[in-house]
Amino acid sequence: MNIFDILVSGGWLMIPIAICSFIGAGIIAERWLTLRKARVNTGTLMNRVRQALHGGEIGRAIDICDETPGPVARLLKEGVLRAGADRSLIRETVESAGKAELYKMERGLGALATVAGIAPLLGFLGTVTGMIRAFMEIQGLGGQVNATVLAGGIWEALMTTAAGLSVGIPALIFYNWLVGQVEHFVFEMERSSMELLDLLGDDAVRNSGGTLPEAEHGH
Repeated sequence: MNIFDILVSGGWLMIPIAICSFIGAGIIAERWLTLRKARVNTGTLMNRVRQALHGGEIGRAIDICDETPGPVARLLKEGVLRAGADRSLIRETVESAGKAELYKMERGLGALATVAGIAPLLGFLGTVTGMIRAFMEIQGLGGQVNATVLAGGIWEALMTTAAGLSVGIPALIFYNWLVGQVEHFVFEMERSSMELLDLLGDDAVRNSGGTLPEAEHGH
């Protein structure tokens, strides 16, 4: 038997399990690439923004944020754009931007969690249907057990269970890993936003004479 024949022996429940595998693989690949591109050295970014603000170059600070990929830079930009405003307004703006960035980073994770949970259940359902099929065949034979006749039901029970676990276990592992990555970004955003609030409230920055070139940045 080739691989295709083995998979077919699992019955119709192999179809939703296969769909789960494709969905899970797509989400994992997309999230991994997105989060990888978003990773930056937050300390270096904050130092560059700090130097620009202390020099009164608010426009330069915004350019630095624009040049840097990732949620931390976008969060800092929203705060810098409100430089000179009341601290509570800056905080509200940054918090709102942080929620938006968190929503973007968590996109697809709910579906991946569903795949991790439902794939093994589909496998166990296949185990049940396979055993039901086997016992129905035993009953049909009047209790005369024939290994050849029972093989179909046993194959279905074993293959769906193995397939469901093979999809669910990696999906769960990658889901937890991606959640950890998102939590890391959340920590970096919270730390950077607090540093920015303190920085924008610094007298040295307030008295630096920096202005926001509205014509250039459109804000």
